[in-house]
Amino acid sequence: MPTHALPTHALVAIVTILALLVYIFMLMRVGRARAKYDVPAPAISGNEDFERIFRVQANTLESLPVFLAVLWLSAVYWSDYIAAGLGLVWIIGRILYMTGYSKAAASRSTGFLIQAAATMVLLVGALIRVVWIAFQAGI
Repeated sequence: MPTHALPTHALVAIVTILALLVYIFMLMRVGRARAKYDVPAPAISGNEDFERIFRVQANTLESLPVFLAVLWLSAVYWSDYIAAGLGLVWIIGRILYMTGYSKAAASRSTGFLIQAAATMVLLVGALIRVVWIAFQAGI
């Protein structure tokens, strides 16, 4: 049976796809909530339950570019395994954020803190590694 090496950054690519699938799921929840709570587009207010579901999607959209950038920088400059693991932590945090916030705004903190911590570790880790490499290269 042949052994195939995992392509470079395949794990981070999988985590990227999973993160985007979670976001697409959130988009679909907003569409269903519009119908359920009778909030026609382009309105984004008028029903508190709808507004929480909408904010989950909007807040995730706001954090997604930073997360994806530092995820890939960490994969390139540190490790695919480390970046993918932290990326999974971010996804879990976002799912907890979604389930908590959808029930009550006060219930979003745990998920938010988990995903924020994962993002900060990826960001600081990538920054340190890039600066270190640049310093070593004499830049």
